[in-house]
Amino acid sequence: MTNPHSTQTGDPCWVDLYTSDLDRSIAFYRELFGWTAERAGAEFGGYVTFRKDGLAVAGAMARMEGDTDSPEQWTVYLASPDAKAAAAAAAAAGASVVVPPMAVGELGTMAVLGDIGGAGIGIWQAGTFGGFETIGLVSGGQWRDHAGAPSWFELHTRAYDAALAFYRDVFGWSDAFTISDAPEFRYTTIHAQSPMLGGVMDATAFLPEGSPGGWTVYFGADDVDKTVEQVVDLGGSVLSPAQDTPYGRMASIADSTGARFSVGGCI
Repeated sequence: MTNPHSTQTGDPCWVDLYTSDLDRSIAFYRELFGWTAERAGAEFGGYVTFRKDGLAVAGAMARMEGDTDSPEQWTVYLASPDAKAAAAAAAAAGASVVVPPMAVGELGTMAVLGDIGGAGIGIWQAGTFGGFETIGLVSGGQWRDHAGAPSWFELHTRAYDAALAFYRDVFGWSDAFTISDAPEFRYTTIHAQSPMLGGVMDATAFLPEGSPGGWTVYFGADDVDKTVEQVVDLGGSVLSPAQDTPYGRMASIADSTGARFSVGGCI
């Protein structure tokens, strides 16, 4: 489904993969989602744009030479009209600036933060490139799938209340909506009306010791169970088996280099 959603400030607008083996990652996602890979020139560090049916859905870049500490990971980027101002506001609010704002040619300006709870989050100020050219949406409590397209974006955090205040103040989440505030399940969506795009969960009860949590991206799947099987066949792993939820069937998995993501689809 071509993206009908008009991106607002603070909306997830792009995801990219940081990987130690770019060729292996390209092969994995090509087989899993049918993505093609478009490599940029040396001036953009060989950055890869993944496309589904010709439409941009994600990016990827090889781990920088000498970087042995950074994990294999997907990064979610939120839209901002002014990346420098957003990074400054984030730092003033107690976040860390991991990658200072930098221009990416005429495409736009990017930055990467550690938010108030320590979770990584990117900023994207659009230039000639706005971000996703297609997404799958969750509407009316059900997935409207576009297999292989980014469909949901979720922050698991120990700093739930502080995180909501942080994203409201820095990224303008003025209409965030609390789904549940019960002690056993605290969850707020980015928007109060469909399409909601994603949300924030209080993950204190289940995050591993010492983990600050983080953002994860869900990609749409026509058949979640089959997709999970394919992940394993392609050298990936299952972190949380496929299960039915009130919002569809979901699974948490890792690709062939260990980068985590999730898949979701209708029951």
